[in-house]
Amino acid sequence: MTQKRSRKEKHSLDNKKVGILNKSLNFIEVVGNKLPDPVTLFVLLSIITVIASYILSNMNIVAEYETLKDGVSEAVKVQVTNLLTKEAMSNFLTSIVTNFTSFAPLGVVLVSMLGVGVAEGTGLIDALIKKLILSTPKRLITIVVVFLGVLSNVASDAGYVVLVPLGAIIFKSFGRNPIAGIAAAFAGVSGGFSANLLIGTIDPLLSGLSQSAANIIDPSYMVNPTSNYYFMVVSTFLITIVGTLITEYVIIPRLEKNQNPDNLVEQVEVQDENSFKFTKSEKKGLLYAGISLLVFCIIIGIGLLPGGMLRNPETGSIINKSPFISGIVVILALLFLIPGVFFGIGSGKIKKDSDIINAMSKSMSSMGSYLVLSFFAAQFINLFEKSKIATIIAVDGAEILENIGFVGIPLIIGFIIITGFINLFIGSASAKWAIIAPVFVPLFMRLGYSPEFTQMAYRIGDSTTNIITPLLPYFPIIAMLVKKYDKKSGIGTLISLMLPYSIAFLVSWITLLVLWMVLKLPLGPEAFIFLK
Repeated sequence: MTQKRSRKEKHSLDNKKVGILNKSLNFIEVVGNKLPDPVTLFVLLSIITVIASYILSNMNIVAEYETLKDGVSEAVKVQVTNLLTKEAMSNFLTSIVTNFTSFAPLGVVLVSMLGVGVAEGTGLIDALIKKLILSTPKRLITIVVVFLGVLSNVASDAGYVVLVPLGAIIFKSFGRNPIAGIAAAFAGVSGGFSANLLIGTIDPLLSGLSQSAANIIDPSYMVNPTSNYYFMVVSTFLITIVGTLITEYVIIPRLEKNQNPDNLVEQVEVQDENSFKFTKSEKKGLLYAGISLLVFCIIIGIGLLPGGMLRNPETGSIINKSPFISGIVVILALLFLIPGVFFGIGSGKIKKDSDIINAMSKSMSSMGSYLVLSFFAAQFINLFEKSKIATIIAVDGAEILENIGFVGIPLIIGFIIITGFINLFIGSASAKWAIIAPVFVPLFMRLGYSPEFTQMAYRIGDSTTNIITPLLPYFPIIAMLVKKYDKKSGIGTLISLMLPYSIAFLVSWITLLVLWMVLKLPLGPEAFIFLK
């Protein structure tokens, strides 16, 4: 009798915990859904900035700080600029177009997407993922799924659309739980969004926003797309190892212990398995793509040799102000474009030149929402910069943080956690950074941290909670995929499934960043943690 009562009490306690979890998740979902669209958010922030500039300028809010000019210390006094004056409004009206066209991330993202669009449109990225995962030995299947998930975020849609469902099918074919395959792939694709061995389209996008924010303090400051590359490469292996361990020692045992066999759907539709078979045309396409990629790499390698065209003509440097770094966005686009074209030729998907143009056009058509977002984000950043509010926040905020001793590692950890929390409500990485960067980049610069370092800390917080927010655009799709194998599952099921990954990624990534800080390692080529 005592044993039965104990089980009932345990069951009641479990239900209570689930109830609290569901209420918390429902709260996040309700609050997130009530937030305005990111475009509307930028319009509101612009209006708030203008009104705040009027109020603060009339209050004579001033900040003073020391700066170096030509090696000599110089006192600078900054006052909030009123944006509601006739002159300020006239200047803003005439600069709206140039604000948009000179928006730092705009050109680099569009150029990158020309190449990525062809690689996606011809099927190269899909074929690479399938080729690698279908030829993987059983003992390495988990680590390869997570690793490919991380790499696939160069073109994240391919990871969600191809790799996640394929992970389920591959796991099932090896006699393993397909839901564990979904979790492993999803963790790699979305949880490892800021780790990779390649520079992706998100890198120039974020670096452009970081540069715009840094220019509030230092108009000459440049942030390269490669600014986080070294840290990203190491992070790739960290996330792969952590994701694999969580899958093998937490997710799979938990599924075996808790999953009700009556809820499992044993069969997978035939068309799903057939759609992931590797065809002869894809094999031929990969051969063509591989040869073209090899030739392209040889050409780049020749350009990097001493005296090569990709080195700095004055210093001979490969990194510092070299055509290689300055042209990295174009090189990235060609890295996808050239193999993409030859894959299309080999597989038969490209029969005439218009097929290539159509793939580029399709890629550009998908960027419509990004263009609209960029237009309004550019106006907000311009107004925020002209108002001098960001400079005042940076100077006074840095002074307050120093006075209370909240600097160094505690500050960085706090910033990462805040970013992760905000990500539960605003899913777009670029939209969040466009809002956060103008405040935190100047603030951290006043404390001696580089924009590249602030950007990397932001990316860690943003990535680690991607897999537990219902507001991620692909989250409902992944939830439906889980439901395909467990008919009783729902949004809460997926969040509870991914929560161990989120916590493990957050803890391990923060540990790596702290270690990076202690050792003062470079984050990327000519990108350091502290300002010189």
